[in-house]
Amino acid sequence: MKPTSPGTVHAREQLLKLAQEGHTVYMEDREPWRIGELAEDYRQSAVLILFGALDQVPSEYEEHGEGPGRDLDVLLVQRSANLRSHPGQVAFPGGRLDPPDGELGELMTVPGGEVSAPHVRGALREAHEETGLDPDGVEVLGTLHPVPLPISNHMVTPVIGWWQSQSEVDVVDHAESSLVFRVPVLDLINPAHRYYATVTRGNQTYKSPAFDVRVNETGETVTVWGFTGIVIDRILEWLDWSVEWDHNDKRPAPL
Repeated sequence: MKPTSPGTVHAREQLLKLAQEGHTVYMEDREPWRIGELAEDYRQSAVLILFGALDQVPSEYEEHGEGPGRDLDVLLVQRSANLRSHPGQVAFPGGRLDPPDGELGELMTVPGGEVSAPHVRGALREAHEETGLDPDGVEVLGTLHPVPLPISNHMVTPVIGWWQSQSEVDVVDHAESSLVFRVPVLDLINPAHRYYATVTRGNQTYKSPAFDVRVNETGETVTVWGFTGIVIDRILEWLDWSVEWDHNDKRPAPL
């Protein structure tokens, strides 16, 4: 792991503050993006939003290279194109809670305060199963307000993690994921990579913040949009890491 820089320490402090206030950080709609409503039998799930010191693939975006997120990246996966739910989409590691994760209502104390223990265990378990991540190297800072995901009938709790002891990650099961990769935060901040992805259902057009990001040194790119794009957009805004981008740039989502 790279030595801890002052910028990285400051970024962790900002993420901890986000985690401490996470129960109030609700992903309120600034634009229509949820397609449908949750059914009464919705499932509980959790995702791990894992920030860590930048790996060997740096950002090519230099304009805001002195900002708080300049030394960080975030872990993402691309779901297999053969899955029935959200095929081919880029996501945070995570998934449904399983009985071994514990009973809802059980709490644990983390630096950001008391959080749901089953959601933390579920996010770490799923991240390990999907990427090979060593959960012992992750410091859980806290959680954000649960977010409804009607299209798959899940209530999703984002878990904010700090990668204090990094481990190798890669695709574990190709039936579940096609890529596991780390995106420099500066690549997400870069306004040239940002636009709105749109989906039309009947007479209604939905849109979500989208990001085109590199996944390797060869320059291959993927699009982050939908639920994951919304959460990243909200976090960048809350942390005051975002810079102005063209909100009039709208493109069909890569369905």
